[in-house]
Amino acid sequence: MTDYAEPAWAEPVWDGEDFPPPPEDDWAPPEDPYFASAAPFDAGRPAAAQAGYAAPPPAQARPASAKFASAAEALHTVFGYDSFRGEQAAIIDQVSAGGDAVVLMPTGGGKSLCYQIPALLREGTGIVVSPLIALMQDQVDALNAVGVRAAYLNSTQDPGTRAAVERAYLGGDLDLLYIAPERLGTEQAKQFLARGHIALFAIDEAHCVSQWGHDFRPDYLALGELAERWPDVPRIALTATATEATHKEITSRLHLERAEHFVSSFDRPNIQYRIVEKNEVRKQLLDFIRTEHAGDAGIVYALSRATTEKTAAFLQANGLNALPYHAGLDAGVRARTQSRFLREDGVIVVATIAFGMGIDKPDVRFVAHIDLPKSVEGYYQETGRAGRDGEASTAWLAYGLQDVVQQRRMIDQSPGDIAHRRRMSAHLDAMLALCETVECRRVNLLSYFGQPSRPCGNCDTCLAPPASWDGTVPAQKLLSTVVRLRRERNQSFGAGQIIDILRGKQTPRTTQHQHETLATWGIGGDLGDQQWRGVVRQLLAQGLVASTGDYGTLAMTEAGGEVLSGARTVSLRHEPERTASRSTRSSKQTAALADLSPADVELFEALRAWRGATAKELEVPAYIVFGDATLRAVAAAKPRSLAELDGISGIGAKKLESYGDALVTVVTAFG
Repeated sequence: MTDYAEPAWAEPVWDGEDFPPPPEDDWAPPEDPYFASAAPFDAGRPAAAQAGYAAPPPAQARPASAKFASAAEALHTVFGYDSFRGEQAAIIDQVSAGGDAVVLMPTGGGKSLCYQIPALLREGTGIVVSPLIALMQDQVDALNAVGVRAAYLNSTQDPGTRAAVERAYLGGDLDLLYIAPERLGTEQAKQFLARGHIALFAIDEAHCVSQWGHDFRPDYLALGELAERWPDVPRIALTATATEATHKEITSRLHLERAEHFVSSFDRPNIQYRIVEKNEVRKQLLDFIRTEHAGDAGIVYALSRATTEKTAAFLQANGLNALPYHAGLDAGVRARTQSRFLREDGVIVVATIAFGMGIDKPDVRFVAHIDLPKSVEGYYQETGRAGRDGEASTAWLAYGLQDVVQQRRMIDQSPGDIAHRRRMSAHLDAMLALCETVECRRVNLLSYFGQPSRPCGNCDTCLAPPASWDGTVPAQKLLSTVVRLRRERNQSFGAGQIIDILRGKQTPRTTQHQHETLATWGIGGDLGDQQWRGVVRQLLAQGLVASTGDYGTLAMTEAGGEVLSGARTVSLRHEPERTASRSTRSSKQTAALADLSPADVELFEALRAWRGATAKELEVPAYIVFGDATLRAVAAAKPRSLAELDGISGIGAKKLESYGDALVTVVTAFG
């Protein structure tokens, strides 16, 4: 039996019948005041603002020259790879030749190369529009590490640093320049960029332009003007998450009607999708991490800020390296948490949706949701942060009756108009369908994005198929109880009280209301409490009952009336017994090292130790030095010279120069 340590102030499991739902954590990127009033490149800046600032010279700007004759040369020399994946080559050809492109490609599919290489092939500087101010430093560090001249402009820089970046851009000394969309929307920023030579515009996280999407950012709407202002500069819009409707909205709002469209499969075969019935969710989460992902980096998502803090404290109390993250924390705390997650091994971040977009950490081994996501798009985007390196990873979701009640209530109380609430309901219905399916999770997930597929063999419903059962009679029993309470007594209750009546459970509340005199008292004793909660959850998901009012009381819907009258049957799913075994963890650990001998594995670990020390010395995340795949290749090849290192995947010219001698030293010293 597992022992758990609860923080002294840990609250009981939340019950929506007694407490209001947790607040939503709507997050937008931090305001970047860089261009807010008088921009650094505005000659009329106040004298005080010019302290320590050297304005860019008014001399004629020079374009950055093209660096390589071909995309293949750039791929091998800079990034150390010999071949492109999927449609990368076609996308790069399109943009390098001056054409526009819309790219839908899953996380880990190599989207960044689709604009980084064209920027190296074209004259001028590639402008990358990214909403991720806090991550720009790491993005730039990763490019600098492979010899690409990259920089960013945002509010985190002092005036002298910004001035140096501006001079580099105007002097043709930058291959790529990162800027946030809210800043690019200002006239000062556009005037400044117009003084230089632009190779291309890359609009990252392009789904943020969708007004009805899960990550809408109003500043993205202004990016459509780029087509009018720079009609001859190619633009590429990229996202890992887009339904057909979002795809059309990206095309329309960014004026990319003439662009070539590249839609890759959204399948992430290395991710195992698992959805479990929620029952003491923090303990379930702890068991999942301990048995399957001990020592791994992971992200845990929750809907409320309070839940992130309490869950992180619970995991800490049980010996895990867990940190909370949400928009209400001090900016410095958030920055330190993000830095630790990126730079240290085995850190778990418990977060709201304020965390994760653009996180380039390749070895996140699991993403867990302890609350139901609001949409399939959000779920796919968040789970996609696991396994960017292609190694086996897990997307784990705990889902229960109260999630459905809570989400329905949040929709009902939404300040939006009826059309907005209908859209939110449609998003929730699709998410519930994914949770309740008896078919392959991956088939359901991909079909939501309009992509057909076959059962994957790597999700819970494939590995342990749930059985369906005829739930018509239990549904009728529950619906009859709901109707009798309303008609005979003008009463309505939440799921807990209805289940107590069905099971004939004497409580102070049932006694107070004399519920033992109801005709349906005790007629559901053939099912346990947890089974009845599963029935209610599935009836809510199927729209046969509705959760109403501030307390989530149950009401029968029109469709439920058809069930009660016998005109409609109900099919429910049995939850199969699933117990995680420690062998699951060991098999995942060894799968990535299956091609290495025991001696090679020891060398691999020695190389990882060297990488960790080097990254710490350079104050960069370990993956910026080398990814695990490259270190495995080094361990297998055992190169004894720089010449033997050349050609190993992931080692380009700059990294060979920077780290080659050290790698050879580690290999040689190992014997």
